[in-house]
Amino acid sequence: MSTTWALRTLNLCLSRNIFKDFNAAAHSEYPGILTIAEESTDWPMVSRPAYMGGLGFSMKWSMGWMHDTLEYMKLDPVYRKFNQHLLTFYLVYAFTENFVLPLSHDEVVHRKRSLKERMPGDERQVFANLKLLFGWQFTMPGKKLLFMGGEFGQAKEWDANTAIEWHLLNYPNHQGTQRWVRDLNGLYRRESALYEVDFEGHGFEWIDFSDWEQSVLSFIRRGHNPENNVVVVLNLTPVVRRDYRIGAPQGGYWREVLNSDAGIYGGGDIGNSGGVMAQSVFTHGRPYSACLF
Repeated sequence: MSTTWALRTLNLCLSRNIFKDFNAAAHSEYPGILTIAEESTDWPMVSRPAYMGGLGFSMKWSMGWMHDTLEYMKLDPVYRKFNQHLLTFYLVYAFTENFVLPLSHDEVVHRKRSLKERMPGDERQVFANLKLLFGWQFTMPGKKLLFMGGEFGQAKEWDANTAIEWHLLNYPNHQGTQRWVRDLNGLYRRESALYEVDFEGHGFEWIDFSDWEQSVLSFIRRGHNPENNVVVVLNLTPVVRRDYRIGAPQGGYWREVLNSDAGIYGGGDIGNSGGVMAQSVFTHGRPYSACLF
């Protein structure tokens, strides 16, 4: 027993030193490269520098975010209010590593089904849930990984021996989903608050995570310039929440930059007509608030 334990410990120490040496050499020889660990445990300090006792990787996959998010998204919306912790728990540990939020090939093989086929509801709700999933991924702290085919709602599991189902882009719901992901990418590039402070707590702030009864989440993404804050509101059920008031970080006009229910994405065109005014109404601990929808 003691010999086996000692050998395992020796192997672990050797592996750690190899990773440290590799990352130190790679980053020294090629400044600006990324090394990313596909690591599925809670091993600490994977994405911290070797001189701090870490393994030196640039980033690490957040398997916890992926697992909890997909568990939540497959639920019938009737049951989501009892499981909102599956989404909010990520923020307990989101800044302990430099995380990548992965929706990788591993999630669409071995009878797990495609992302689209995991979504509940009729055809319209399936695509609404899929767009919600991508919106959640793109606005959360952490870098993004989306496997090919997911961006337009491939129906079948991925198969290395067959082509991606490009023919599905002949259908409006798949076109709308692809357009949504394209515009999420555009928004991500334009709005610095969505990427500048991904790995530190001051880049994210909840507005309200406690409205489990209506299954609504709201939060702020912050960058280096406070003028560029982005407010994100997610309605996690197919029930329209009219006159829904949320606290705002400041007063004035807030422009609606993206709405997954817009008609161009195949939605019902329920939105805020381009923007809302934040008024002096105290809500969610803030002196300003705005009514949505």
